[in-house]
Amino acid sequence: MPGALPGDTLVIASHNPGKVVEIRALLGSYVARIVSAGELGLPEPEETGTSFIENAELKARAAAAAARLPALADDSGLAVEALGGAPGIYSARWAGPDKDFAAAMKRVHEALHGAGDPRAKFVCALSLAWPDGRIETVEGVVHGHLVWPPRGTKGFGYDPMFVADGHSQTFGEMEPDAKHAISHRADAFRKLVAKVFRS
Repeated sequence: MPGALPGDTLVIASHNPGKVVEIRALLGSYVARIVSAGELGLPEPEETGTSFIENAELKARAAAAAARLPALADDSGLAVEALGGAPGIYSARWAGPDKDFAAAMKRVHEALHGAGDPRAKFVCALSLAWPDGRIETVEGVVHGHLVWPPRGTKGFGYDPMFVADGHSQTFGEMEPDAKHAISHRADAFRKLVAKVFRS
């Protein structure tokens, strides 16, 4: 949308290749050129926020300032009801320094042992920051439940153990287009597009 962004380039403030692929698929028709913080060699700021929104805004502001370009940050994770919302904003940290999400999923499964309630949700906060300090933030959610063992090799992160309400496949089994139609990230992107790219 003309006027939505100064210039034609948007920085995705992420070093997660899976996340970058999803964001490119969701925003590619609105932005001429999308580059990631990883491709630009930008440092990853320490995530010191206490919510998905705070961390997304922190990452977006840091990337916009460093690249002097509009930057989009996503902070997302899995929140399990029986675990008091954990792993929540620490979803990536549960995977450890090697980003071992097989181990992270096993940790969630073991923490749930005996709880009996597999209800969970994925949350995605998106922040779009401009170099001049302007920022727009939205949050998307998809509700569902967890399954064990994990199923599917598509997607990334906790996708193979999450089944969205009204569906039988895990996010790890879904084709990308099917997941993009219902995911927390897609929900957040619809809100962001309505606020920024169609204004």
